[in-house]
Order: sequence, then C-alpha cells, then structure tokens
Amino acid sequence: MTNGFTKEMTVGDALAAHPHARWVFAAYHLNGCTNCVSRVDETLEEVGVAYGISVDKLLADLNALQVATVSS
Repeated sequence: MTNGFTKEMTVGDALAAHPHARWVFAAYHLNGCTNCVSRVDETLEEVGVAYGISVDKLLADLNALQVATVSS
C-alpha cells in the first residue's frame, strides 16, 4: 500500500491492506465486542462517526503501521 489508509477505505480493505490493522481496530474495541461489531463494508469514516472515534486518530494509528513496516 503506497498511499496509506484513508477515511474512504472500508474496514474490509483496511484489514486486507495490513496484517496488523486488526490490532488497531481491537485497540478501539471494534470487531471485538458483541454489541458493536463494525461491518467490513463500512468506511473508516463511517466507523468513526458511528462509534464516536476520532477518524484522524484512527487513521494516524493505522498509517503508523505503514511507517513501522517500512522502518523494520
């Protein structure tokens, strides 16, 4: 992935883009509790709005995966 994660990207695309994206979602308690499972076809922006999460922070955390991967 060269352009990183964007707010228009779906959860499914984000999960497919980086093997550790699921850990970022888990840190926000997404896809992990029985009452608030986000759908893979929701965009990252929709997830942020629906669950009261800062989209900018979520994107920063996801894009940090790219930096960590390149730095390794």
